Amino acid sequence: MAERVPADSYGKEPPAPVRRTRRPLSRRIAALAGLLLLCVLPAPAVGVTQPHDARPHTSPPLYVSDYGNDRVVTLPGSGGQTTLPLDGLVRPTGLAWGRTGSLYVSDTGNNRVVRLLPDGDGQSTVPTEGLSRPLGLAVDPVGDLYIADSFNDRVVKVPADGTGQTTVPTSGLLHPWGLALEPDGDLYVSDFVNDRVVKVPADGTGQTTVPTTGLSQPTGLALSATGDLYVSDSGNNRVVKIAARTGTQTTVPTTGLSSPLGLAVDRRGTLYVADAFNNRVLRVRPDGTQSTVNSTGLNTPTGLALRPVTRTLAAPAE
Repeated sequence: MAERVPADSYGKEPPAPVRRTRRPLSRRIAALAGLLLLCVLPAPAVGVTQPHDARPHTSPPLYVSDYGNDRVVTLPGSGGQTTLPLDGLVRPTGLAWGRTGSLYVSDTGNNRVVRLLPDGDGQSTVPTEGLSRPLGLAVDPVGDLYIADSFNDRVVKVPADGTGQTTVPTSGLLHPWGLALEPDGDLYVSDFVNDRVVKVPADGTGQTTVPTTGLSQPTGLALSATGDLYVSDSGNNRVVKIAARTGTQTTVPTTGLSSPLGLAVDRRGTLYVADAFNNRVLRVRPDGTQSTVNSTGLNTPTGLALRPVTRTLAAPAE
């Protein structure tokens, strides 16, 4: 299981498409386990006291989709918390930064993706067609936006040049969740119900399954600067790391995780984990030290994104 949400949110969530009833019962049950995360499970109480990290750190600001509170907040490295000026969000999930400083947000309950312009200069809706419960997001170096269109079992691409939405060529996905892009354009997708992560090469040579062991309901993905892939193994309450050089899988040393979702890695290798059921964001430093990022009133944090240290100011609009 991954996310819990307040019971009173059920009225905001339309049922899954009718076509899903044709799938084998075992798959429908597995799918339902994930979909309930976006519908009716009660959220745990907020305000639970957690140990915080008082040591100074210089990471860029961390952005968090606060799913249960219908908002996105920023947690600056220097401390403090602010709510971004976004209107009408319902159960936000995935986050991603565009190359010119726009923040993209999966407005999951409204079946859309919104874009917050640089420095909070207004909000717009990304032009898409037929999205159903969008989750993970990723943006490539040229500004193309990728969306995990969960209920449609696909990933869509919205080109920066405005030429129109296309579907990324994949096979067999069942409720894709997290996305991560390599610098060369290779795309990783967490295939939630199929308990796997797939890789879609940029050159179109065909989808492959990343070699992993024992994944259960994978959700968030993140790539480090050295190419290591981190996966929120939400059904096992852990995060695993797939080493870039060897492909070896290890478990990130953490304690007390409860349905980890979104992930982010800073340039120094510090890992951030949206620890959903504990209503906190966890920081895991390269030396294995674990602490809780200072925050106030989070309710099922879901997506994470670190603001880029630099951005290309002279680039054309996305």
